[in-house]
Amino acid sequence: MTRNDLIVITGAGGFIAGALTRHFKQQGYTKLRAVDIKPLDKWYQVVEGVENLAACDLKIKENCYQVCKGAREIYNLAADMGGMGFIETHKAECMLSVLINTHMLMAAKDAGTVERYFYSSSACVYNAAKQTDPNVTALREEDAYPALAEDGYGWEKLFSERMCRHFSEDYGLITRVPRFHNVYGPFGTWDGGREKAPAAICRKIIEAKETGSGEVVIWGDGHQTRSFMYIDDCLVGVEKIMQSDITEPINLGSSELVSINRLVDLVEEIAGFKVKRRYDLDAPKGVRGRNSDNTLIKKYLGWEPTIRLRDGLEKTYAWIYDQYKKRQRGEKTVS
Repeated sequence: MTRNDLIVITGAGGFIAGALTRHFKQQGYTKLRAVDIKPLDKWYQVVEGVENLAACDLKIKENCYQVCKGAREIYNLAADMGGMGFIETHKAECMLSVLINTHMLMAAKDAGTVERYFYSSSACVYNAAKQTDPNVTALREEDAYPALAEDGYGWEKLFSERMCRHFSEDYGLITRVPRFHNVYGPFGTWDGGREKAPAAICRKIIEAKETGSGEVVIWGDGHQTRSFMYIDDCLVGVEKIMQSDITEPINLGSSELVSINRLVDLVEEIAGFKVKRRYDLDAPKGVRGRNSDNTLIKKYLGWEPTIRLRDGLEKTYAWIYDQYKKRQRGEKTVS
């Protein structure tokens, strides 16, 4: 793989893939093909000097074959997804993303040029029975089986992991599959229903402070726990895993476990503003506890995500605050 070989990145109009496209461009890669179903004016980031293919639906097989022509590496991050508020109420839509990975794998196999194929999976593949306590034992890779994944989105991801495995076994296509654990940061979704907890809490506290309401609604009782990985750590992990010899799905996430209440504490400290908390016990809230066991990634790569939640939240809060103020002024914002 050279800096002149073609890299294809799908889902590039969204958060992580958009950041990955910019990351590769800054590293000097000269041939980047960025693809997304959204029209270009709806992309979260548009990177100059890149072949941007907008309004391209990768659930359609013929589009995948066109996108993969001449590619040396493929990073498939395209999926219909969002935070818990979206995936718990759009299970069928999430499942339809299986068409994207199926057709992209077929196209990659038949292209004749593809050396490596990256598929972004999720911690939502893990057995829900192992995530019933806020004091959760960190999830090891083998905890995905026996299978009891998050309904809809998690099952689609688990099935697509198996597809990658069998395309590797049957056709010799080199595949790499990390399981992302709650990625957050600037240029991520922060409003509209698809945002994840860090962005949602930042936005709610900004609104409470700016409007004078002083109150935020928290989904659940606030005791549920998660780990959150800052985007910069994610990008480093994606590159390291893609170029590694790791053949099985592997965790890519922070091991810094926090409760949602603690997440609110941190954002309050950053904002310099205390809020009144109202708990909505009927709202979507997912599993009680989820954390990343990083034993394997440290063994294989001698590395794990290290950016503290507090540090990542400071940058994320500042960016969302700027987006909020732009919206107030009637300027264009990232959704």
